[in-house]
Amino acid sequence: MEKRVAVLRGDGIGKEVTDAAVAVLQSIGRRFDHQFDLKYGLLGGEAIDQAGEPLPADTIKICEESDAILLGAVGGPKWDQNPSHLRPERGLLQIRKHFELSVNLRPVQAFKSLLAVSPLKEEVAEGVDMMIVRELTGGLYFGEPSFHDDNKAVDSLVYTREEIERVVIHAFELAKLRRNKVTSVDKANVLESSKLWRKIVEEVAERYPEVEVEHMLVDAAAMKLITYPAAFDVIVTENMFGDILSDEASVITGSLGMLPSASLRVDGFGMYEPIHGSAPDIAGQNKANPIGTILSVAMMLRSSFGMIEEANAVEEAVKNVLEKGNFTSEFINIGKNILSTTEMTEKIIKEIEG
Repeated sequence: MEKRVAVLRGDGIGKEVTDAAVAVLQSIGRRFDHQFDLKYGLLGGEAIDQAGEPLPADTIKICEESDAILLGAVGGPKWDQNPSHLRPERGLLQIRKHFELSVNLRPVQAFKSLLAVSPLKEEVAEGVDMMIVRELTGGLYFGEPSFHDDNKAVDSLVYTREEIERVVIHAFELAKLRRNKVTSVDKANVLESSKLWRKIVEEVAERYPEVEVEHMLVDAAAMKLITYPAAFDVIVTENMFGDILSDEASVITGSLGMLPSASLRVDGFGMYEPIHGSAPDIAGQNKANPIGTILSVAMMLRSSFGMIEEANAVEEAVKNVLEKGNFTSEFINIGKNILSTTEMTEKIIKEIEG
């Protein structure tokens, strides 16, 4: 099979971890006889420096001609004082909106070999395996009007039935493939948008009688994530709540470097990226953890390309490498064998190719 992938390395360690993920993708191509055609584009700070804007038209064209997008990370203090339209993060919001990437998936899984570095007690973190499904193109981040002056600020929280329904349906479909449980997180005791959200969840739930549904207020969900996270299977929620809760849940694993994500359009086209930032303090030192980006490749293989066996091969390789005591530098307190970015990548490729 042949697939075209747009590669946006971005800023800081984004370049290093993306190169690692590309090497793993090429390894999958060799093992399973696939051809991955890679096209590189600019996004974020590097795009501002070279093209004068965070999301150049050339990058959009490359992505439009591709079957999926692989992204590293964007941003850094170099651009912190730029006006809002010239911030690296603006490019990320623009690409999500342009391609209608309305559903964000963040899996959170506690690896047994990393339980010792979780900030939670091992017995609390053990067995955590959840998928957070976040609406990505609506809500407060995109609502109009939105403005501020010295005396007043306004942000508008707007949701349509279509925006809510498509992300909720995706969550229920995922639950069918997992443990048949959906937790819908809202603030229906206060917000009108959450009342509509809860109503639509109830309507969709009628189509999935095999799936258990629970409604949870966002403050209660935030508490349960750190007291009993293993109770969650699929969490579905709106944009801002999902942004906050997914970052909270990410620390369960002990490192942001471990976690992948996917931002999907309804037809399966998606952008795949680790959840961590560009970490400019360690950029270029070959010490960044590439696993979050490598696992993002696994999500790409499964969700956009339908390559289930190939995705499983990547995930199994990562698990095996970790269980053999191989870690990157942030795990120096527990690691038997501390590896560089390239060394970790080579270990994972060796596991894939046997």
